[in-house]
Amino acid sequence: MSLKWTDTLEIAIQLDEAHPEADPTHINFVDLRNWIIDLPEFDDDPGHSGEKILEAVQMAWIEERE
Repeated sequence: MSLKWTDTLEIAIQLDEAHPEADPTHINFVDLRNWIIDLPEFDDDPGHSGEKILEAVQMAWIEERE
């Protein structure tokens, strides 16, 4: 399975597994973007990320933690 920017929930789940020590409510978008791009299954154009996509991933990650 390859992840695209639109796979916000799956990205959030994988980020939660890869970075259990991180607090998604306090992550900056630069780190968040880099962590997403570094996910093994991520296969999308790194230049296509925007603030709305990163916000959606962050919100999905926060909800995943709750």
